[in-house]
Amino acid sequence: MSDLKKMYTTILGDSFPMEMTLSFGDQTLIYRKRTWAIPMEDGTVDERGLRYGENPDQEAALYELVNGNLLLGDCKFIEPGNALVSGIKVEDMLQVGKHPGKINLTDVDNGLNIIKYLMDKPAAVILKHNNPCGAAIGATLADAYNRANRADRIAAFGGAVVVNRPLDKATAELMSQNYLEVVCAPEFEEGTLAILAKAKNLRVIRMDGIKRLADFERYRFVDFKSLIDGGIIVQQSAVNAIRSAADLKPAVATWKGKEYLCERQPTQQELDDMIFGWAVEHGVTSNSVIYVKDGCTVGIGTGEQDRVGVAEIAVQKAYIKYADITCFDRFGIPYADMALEVEQGKRAAADKAEIDAKVKNDRAGLPGSVMISDAFFPFRDAADVGIREGITAILQAGGSMRDYASIEACNEANPQAAMMFTGCRAFKH
Repeated sequence: MSDLKKMYTTILGDSFPMEMTLSFGDQTLIYRKRTWAIPMEDGTVDERGLRYGENPDQEAALYELVNGNLLLGDCKFIEPGNALVSGIKVEDMLQVGKHPGKINLTDVDNGLNIIKYLMDKPAAVILKHNNPCGAAIGATLADAYNRANRADRIAAFGGAVVVNRPLDKATAELMSQNYLEVVCAPEFEEGTLAILAKAKNLRVIRMDGIKRLADFERYRFVDFKSLIDGGIIVQQSAVNAIRSAADLKPAVATWKGKEYLCERQPTQQELDDMIFGWAVEHGVTSNSVIYVKDGCTVGIGTGEQDRVGVAEIAVQKAYIKYADITCFDRFGIPYADMALEVEQGKRAAADKAEIDAKVKNDRAGLPGSVMISDAFFPFRDAADVGIREGITAILQAGGSMRDYASIEACNEANPQAAMMFTGCRAFKH
């Protein structure tokens, strides 16, 4: 075990070159490897790049685009001078903690990918393994972070947090109550670093570029997927085309000559949650279904092969997380610890029964939430999963041969549920 611990704290180093050049026909992009000269505990200064890749035995490197302007077809890709994660300098690492690894930075990057669509209000996204475990907007930054954290307190443990406003003391105090790996903000108000410093291994990153993050909505970059045979698939990065209710389409379908129309129209709050949820979906691994309510995630289902399955998983996760936060609020311990104490005879079974009854009665907070699907429903069964849990509206891509069946599910619900189409999907692999 001691060897494993040493492995996770050792800087592997890398053999990648300081400069990388990519040619697209007669156009060239030049990248420079990012390294940091970081003071070590023994007083020496060690200049290296990433700690390691996804695992401690994988070398990795971070490159910043420093030269070249790529134009392919009608798409002009992002230009040098717009670095965010790849532009982090030593002076931006307000608290180094442990040397950054690939996962830390890709989590931050995906947090930026989500929060760039949520810049109008204070927002927080907590991520683990390149997926959001909680995302929320709020009246204040502390409110947004608290809601995101409470959405999935379990997964947030050891996560990376990205916020879109200067970090204040109230938010820092809340963050200090959980174990986090990374906190990234555009600025840190006086006194916040002292609060965060209680966690000595926490990486605290100031990223001034977050202030202009809304500009990145219109930027595309070249997205690479490397294959095991050494080949590469390239694509344009995704752009979120659903930015307001005006971008949504009515849920209408025709089947065997009959037109089907969703009878109930969404409320303004449901429309707001649709736009919020669709933004979050752009950072969730597909196939995915998420539930959102009042600008906060309730359940996030990621990366499943079938849509009804991921809809059910998102519900199951919502119940697990709701039980945990309810138990923590009531008794100050995680639900799993309470269940174990009851099993061991160290706690009265009535305590657990009290939590279970509340979770069942509240249906994990799912009633009144909006169901978001990153692609169309091939059958109505996924819509039925959400409707049974009390969701009041659905946003999906539309375009299935059986759209009429999902519309029928909404019309047959009691009370009826609203449904809107995006006309596009939001896959992320």
